[in-house]
Amino acid sequence: MDNTSWGLNHTGSSDFILLGFFTQLNHPALLCAVIFVVFLLALCGNSILILLIHWDIKLHTPMYFFISQLSLMDVMYISVTVPKMLLDQVIGVNTISPPECGIQMFLYVTVGGSEYFLLAAMAYDRYVAICHPLHYSILMNQKMCFLLVSACWFLGLVDGFMLTTVTMTFPFCRSREIQHFFCEVPALLKLSCSDTTLYETIMYICCVLMLLLPVATISSSYFLILLTIYRMNSAEGQKKAFVTCSSHIIVVTIFFGAAMYTYMLPNSYHTPENDMVISVFYTIMTPVINPFIYSFRNKDVTAALTKLVSGGVLMQ
Repeated sequence: MDNTSWGLNHTGSSDFILLGFFTQLNHPALLCAVIFVVFLLALCGNSILILLIHWDIKLHTPMYFFISQLSLMDVMYISVTVPKMLLDQVIGVNTISPPECGIQMFLYVTVGGSEYFLLAAMAYDRYVAICHPLHYSILMNQKMCFLLVSACWFLGLVDGFMLTTVTMTFPFCRSREIQHFFCEVPALLKLSCSDTTLYETIMYICCVLMLLLPVATISSSYFLILLTIYRMNSAEGQKKAFVTCSSHIIVVTIFFGAAMYTYMLPNSYHTPENDMVISVFYTIMTPVINPFIYSFRNKDVTAALTKLVSGGVLMQ
């Protein structure tokens, strides 16, 4: 490579190009419309849930406090990536500056890391409620709930700060084209012209801890919950608890399974197309699914929603 080309790569256009997946489709406008509708559903579903939990005093319990935090994270999670992707498709510009890329990466990793630990805290909350109901109010008091949520956000911030700071310090002297629809760490590392082997190894170890610790907590909590359910004398109670737990486990499996694929599998298992499809599951689909899985099928939430709607109608 001559000096002129080298200089252009470094000092010419420093913006990255997000290739995304719209360019690979015959009908990108249709997919764009579908994603926009899904985005609105996620925003509306999670926002309504946050409003209901804040408004109805009957929902001022540890379980719904954690769910409100999950909804807040989901709103932030999907808002970090989808609006930029849709806007690029509409106006025909798919560039992102390094500072914008770093901010997007930081927010994405921070919220994602926080959600991993929050799901573990929610599983622990259900374990205490079902397996130790007499001690629930003591073990899961308001102070403990705030401490758990604060710890989740803190661990997510630490993860986001470390991964973003180190990733964005690497020189990117190869192609500026990111084979993704947002600035994800593995996709960006492929553009670096320096040796990232050590960093990728350290990142792998950190991701193993960030993922396996919550997974271990969730797995052990639900195992003990299912064991308690099995010992119940009430068939109706068994059915209700099992349906609730199975729904939660499905969401956790999708979220953590996609994250493990992205951050823990060797590079030989990855292709740009598969990476984007997997990312769609935990950046776009889970924020839509979570409100319905965790709350809108719940009688307390539907009663609060009915009361809110009825009150609004009467006020008119």
